[in-house]
Amino acid sequence: MRVGLFVPCYVDAFEPEVGIATLELLERFGCTVEYPFDQTCCGQPMTNTGCHAEAAATEALFVKNFSGFDYVVAPSGSCVHQVREHLTAIPQTDEVRHVRASTYELVEFLHDVLKVEALPWANFPHKVAYHGNCNALRGIHHARPSELVKPYFSKPLDLLRLVNGVELVDLARPDECCGFGGTFSVFEPAVSAKMGYDKVADQNRAGAAYVVSADSSCLMHQKGCAERLGLTLKYIHIAQVLNGAAA
Repeated sequence: MRVGLFVPCYVDAFEPEVGIATLELLERFGCTVEYPFDQTCCGQPMTNTGCHAEAAATEALFVKNFSGFDYVVAPSGSCVHQVREHLTAIPQTDEVRHVRASTYELVEFLHDVLKVEALPWANFPHKVAYHGNCNALRGIHHARPSELVKPYFSKPLDLLRLVNGVELVDLARPDECCGFGGTFSVFEPAVSAKMGYDKVADQNRAGAAYVVSADSSCLMHQKGCAERLGLTLKYIHIAQVLNGAAA
């Protein structure tokens, strides 16, 4: 199975260890992983700000880089949601449709494609609160949103329960947005910060030592909010926990 590793811009710039953990984790399960060195952005920032047509060249380059793989995997629900649902500024050729359909976020790839049932190397003896990124939760269906009357499921929690020592704690408002929202945090910084403060206060009340998520962007925002409030919460990407991060 040939997998193209797509590393989002903010992971590449701020948390490269998340990309490394994703690579190592996929290789543990026998995937042949390649990193196309010409890759850039998926086009999400342009699309989110209403400049979708301007994302065409970025989208075309994404397809060029990843069209030769069986799957494309990224440690980001928001970027994967962009590719699957909004990579539409370019003509929808068979090649484009293939790339969009074969692009997966790491958690759903492990859960739905590889059907992982054991993580014998993973040990994380901490109280953990899980943060579901909005695009991952509602866009690519990581879990059941609380507003829907449907049977409960959670792909990331299924995987975290395979990690030795993890104690999951319940949040009062588990699927409420943390306020990052990409460009939202730039255009509405005061609202974004207040939402972030509410989120980290909920995590702290729940007794979490660590907050785990499948999106580094949300984690960076929450980490900043927690530091400003003087909270001792720690933040880590799920790829690192599943790969056996020592903490």
